[in-house]
Amino acid sequence: MVDFAGYRMPVQYSGIVAEHLAVRKSCGIFDVSHMGELNVSGAGAEEFLNYMTVNDVKTMSVGDAQYSAMCYENGGIIDDILIYKYADKYMLVVNASNLEKNFNWLNEHKPDDVNIVDVSAETGLIALQGPDSRNILQNALGKDLSDIPFYTFEEGTVDGVNATIARTGYTGELGFEIYADSKVIGVIWDSIMNIGNITPCGLACRDTLRMEMKFCLYGNDIDEKINPIEAGLGWITKLNKENFIGKESLISAKENRTKLLTAFEMVDRAVPRKGYKIFAEGNEVGIVTSGTQSPLLQKGIGLGFVQFGKHKSGMALDIDIRGKMKKALIIKPPFYKNGSAQL
Repeated sequence: MVDFAGYRMPVQYSGIVAEHLAVRKSCGIFDVSHMGELNVSGAGAEEFLNYMTVNDVKTMSVGDAQYSAMCYENGGIIDDILIYKYADKYMLVVNASNLEKNFNWLNEHKPDDVNIVDVSAETGLIALQGPDSRNILQNALGKDLSDIPFYTFEEGTVDGVNATIARTGYTGELGFEIYADSKVIGVIWDSIMNIGNITPCGLACRDTLRMEMKFCLYGNDIDEKINPIEAGLGWITKLNKENFIGKESLISAKENRTKLLTAFEMVDRAVPRKGYKIFAEGNEVGIVTSGTQSPLLQKGIGLGFVQFGKHKSGMALDIDIRGKMKKALIIKPPFYKNGSAQL
């Protein structure tokens, strides 16, 4: 167990590798109730959120989920977030360590016709992830879930508990994230676990799973000094939409790229870690932001910022690991290409 953002969090249950492989091959369950939730409502909510975030909120329909980010005027990332659109509100799911910062930032900019409520304390969150997750959850609910497309959600009940059931996740596999009142989220956990053949998973394999997909982790791969363009999040950054905070800086960043978050796998037997220096042809060209031993690929994999132009797939790198140069190769992400997320 470790302390994180005011919560006691399990690092692992049966073991990192076993939990990781369970998610890739069958099904794992995570308690991620530490995540923050902010409800945004009012007549001006859509316009407000479209101004505050880089993605286009106006393209969302009720029942849609959207991955996005909030930036400062200079383009630095305040947080990467999920937005869920309900009939009467939006729910923003934010990183636990950034909850207060996000809440204050939104309130500093909100107009009078927008209301923001922090519902984190009363909201629990369970993530059921893996190729078998749909069948397991269908058994728990007694209903067909095949009509919930990727990045959408519906409201319903699990064992009599009101819940939001979303086709979202942080693993690259078919999965669902279930939001409910924190006082009764345990009922949902027990109801799902009673189905059987489900592996409880901790924080450690959540990290190795997201690494295999090249999903960013705030505080490692993205932060207030990094913008979405250089973080490889240009696909969620809609520079052609109306004005939003950071737009001009991000247009400039796209036109004047200096570095890019790059995925690489180790050729030599070694594990890259955050802060290790990256070299190409004898010259220092970047720094590792995340690294791990991939349980599935059984090799070291990493993410790091590399000088623009030195980031192409197939290019050779050397990683300085405790004074020894270890060979690596830039790859086209994700590392794991057979995920079931969109099935």
